[in-house]
Amino acid sequence: MERESMEFDVVIVGAGPSGLASAIRLRQLADEKGREISVCVIEKGSEVGAHILSGAVIEPRALNELLPDWKERGAPLNTPVTEDHFLLLGKSRATRLPTPPPMKNHGNYIVSLGNFCRWLGEQAEAAGVEIYPGFAAAEVLYEENGKVNGVATGDMGIGKNGEQMANYQPGFELHAKQTIFAEGCHGSLTKTLFEKYNLREGVGPQTYGIGIKELWEIDPDKHNPGSVVHTIGWPLDTGTYGGSFLYHLEDNQVSVGFVIGLDYTNPHLSPFDEFQRFKTHPKVRPTFDGGRRIAYGARAINEGGYQSVPKLSFPGGVLIGCTAGFLNVPKIKGSHMAMKSGMLAAEAVFDALTGEAEQAEAASYEAAIKKSWIWEELRRVRNIRPSFKWGMWGGLVYSAIDTYLLRGRAPWTMKHHDDHRALKKAADAPKIEYPKPDGEVSFDRLSSVFISNTNHEENQPAHLMLEDENVPISVNLAEYDAPEQRYCPAGVYEIVAEDDGSNPKLQINAQNCVHCKTCDIKDPSQNINWVVPEGGGGPNYPNM
Repeated sequence: MERESMEFDVVIVGAGPSGLASAIRLRQLADEKGREISVCVIEKGSEVGAHILSGAVIEPRALNELLPDWKERGAPLNTPVTEDHFLLLGKSRATRLPTPPPMKNHGNYIVSLGNFCRWLGEQAEAAGVEIYPGFAAAEVLYEENGKVNGVATGDMGIGKNGEQMANYQPGFELHAKQTIFAEGCHGSLTKTLFEKYNLREGVGPQTYGIGIKELWEIDPDKHNPGSVVHTIGWPLDTGTYGGSFLYHLEDNQVSVGFVIGLDYTNPHLSPFDEFQRFKTHPKVRPTFDGGRRIAYGARAINEGGYQSVPKLSFPGGVLIGCTAGFLNVPKIKGSHMAMKSGMLAAEAVFDALTGEAEQAEAASYEAAIKKSWIWEELRRVRNIRPSFKWGMWGGLVYSAIDTYLLRGRAPWTMKHHDDHRALKKAADAPKIEYPKPDGEVSFDRLSSVFISNTNHEENQPAHLMLEDENVPISVNLAEYDAPEQRYCPAGVYEIVAEDDGSNPKLQINAQNCVHCKTCDIKDPSQNINWVVPEGGGGPNYPNM
């Protein structure tokens, strides 16, 4: 069966804040200029918002520019921030610190980013954008001259053995004059574009964190709508970058999460278990006692910032949002940057398509980014995250100097290093004993994955691919004690052996995957390649 094709002026891969803002802006420009532009958004989640996970406190700057009447349109920004707290945790104490200027949230809103994207999707469809959820972009299409010509969605109905089943349906080809890649952090297609067009030449490596989040319904007497709390310190050691957030939304709900930099060095560390342990802190636990855990999820986060942004355009396409690395780490926000980058990309793409001579590359996009408030905001904080190579105390001292004295204008720019190179050998790192979950505020992986509503069609080719099937045992287990068992927050990777411990093998439970991409980033041998499963698979986050 041959693949059918559809033709559009612009195809956008990903229905997150950046992709949807870009789609809306394209249709606005078409209306303003009296030009017809066909715009299609494809989304691998079962619905818009199904795969969206973030804290989230949103700064409405870009939204104000895109849709100034968002309040009248019913945008789900229902909880303005009323107070900020920044705490240093010891094992049993909490010390309040001055809130750093980037972390002050006056004028911002606590939101469910998934629900915000659902609303943005409605605005896009009302503007004439076609949105197709449940379709995973599995392949970039190219013309003979090397120009991107759109994407193809994955085939459906392929069995684990690679053979077509009775329900086989070939993927669709979506041809486009311009393709906007808004895949989110560490996109599977974006990785291939980096290589084909050498987009990372001359820029620093991207560095990442893993963010793990739960949504709770708590006792109304403990609920404080608009309260924002961030912590650093315990349970992490002072050499590991990370911290927590607690955001009080409406309806007695609290978002709680933990972020750990993926440049951590101890292969015995488990981000999931650090998060569960954090909730048992005597200053944290009371918030959740008597409450009910509603949802769970995890996602990798860009932390490289200014020095890690790649070349943003190439023949036939552009990169936007977290795909391009737009996130302000000290501010702990990226949605406003993602949306603004999508809007600027839309303007450049529109000009490339409607100018006197149609352009193959929307080259003006990168120049527009560097003239915008995005670039200045990233430049000002470029040295904060890398300063934590000196540990928590060194990073805090440097950050204070950079923020209050230098005001982001230091005449130097620090460098990042690849996260997968950071791990020490298991024999050289202390083991960590994690307490058993109590089932009240701390939980195990499998019960957590259950409430992420994750599901994949079981009889399909693995979307977690090993370049060399021998490496997990001969290298990862032998040298690093199989860290994939711990850095995965969903129990995907498991070492199984005979009763006497002989003949160990790596078992991949792909059904559990929440699409966080951590394995693709942190694997010390870079042996794991995350590709998209069948469209509609993965988590189905209800309110995250």
